This record gives sequence, C-alpha cells and structure tokens, in this order.
Amino acid sequence: MKDNRPANLDDLAPLTREVLEELKDQGKMIATAESCTGGLICAALTEIAGSSVAVDRGFVTYSNEAKTDLVGVPASLIAREGAVSKDVAIAMAEGALARSNGDISVSVTGIAGPGGGSEHKPVGTVHIAVAATGSPTQHFHCWFADHGRQSIRLETVKTALTSVLNALKAAKSH
Repeated sequence: MKDNRPANLDDLAPLTREVLEELKDQGKMIATAESCTGGLICAALTEIAGSSVAVDRGFVTYSNEAKTDLVGVPASLIAREGAVSKDVAIAMAEGALARSNGDISVSVTGIAGPGGGSEHKPVGTVHIAVAATGSPTQHFHCWFADHGRQSIRLETVKTALTSVLNALKAAKSH
C-alpha cells in the first residue's frame, strides 16, 4: 500500500496550483489564519509564481494572544473551549475573512506534537474551518496519525487546501 502522506510542500504543489487556478477563475482572494501550521498554507500558496492575484494575506496566530489580536477570537472563547476546538477554528476563519480583502479564508488549529496532547485532544487533533462570503462556515475535525510533527503539519496543509478547493467548487456549482 502506497503512503500518500506529503513529505514536503513540493508534494502539495499540484493541489496548490489547482486551488490557485480555481481562485483565479472565480476572481477570488484567499486569506489564511494558521496556528499549528505556522504559515505553511500561505507558504505553499505563495511558492507558486503568480499567486499574488489570489492570495491576500496570511495570519500566523500561533499564540492565544495572536488569535485574539490578529483575527479577533475572543479570549473568553479560548479560555472556555481551548485553542484547539471547533469554535476557535470557526472564529479564526471568520475573523481572517473579516480582517482581510479575502473572499474565502481557511483556518487551522491543532496539536502537531510531539507533546501537548491529552486524552481528549491527542497529538494529531486538528480543527480546520473554511469561511466564504455568502456561505455558512464549514468545520472539519481531523485526527491525523502521529507520524511526527512534520507529517501532521503537512497533512493539515493538504486537508486545508482540499477543503478550500471543495468549497470553491461547491460555490461555483450553485
């Protein structure tokens, strides 16, 4: 059985190009709000020449304070639900959309390890949200196998980009 986990950002280039082409075709811009990936989604997008027509900005919101300061996640929400949660991921995506010129945004918050996990939120737990103008925000709760920090982060980027692509295609068909 072939392992289809990305080994590096280059492995994600075909998917990234497809996302950028769909954004360009629809005349849309994207913003990212990233915690556990530390900017890797935006890095993957901007690695492709010509991405400036579709990438507005990326927020690296690694700390709880950054989530609050940069994309407006209420500190009380983080305290109540935890930074790695559905509600915080949704607030991050919606905040990135509101604080950018983007038409669509994606957020990720999770536990990439090797430490930091718990019984209820083990290493590999990731929440992804996609917010788009005129559409309900989508949320995805993922559990990635703990094959190491880099693997979890790259799987998160892959899943986030796939989620954006699916949202763009769904919006186009309506």
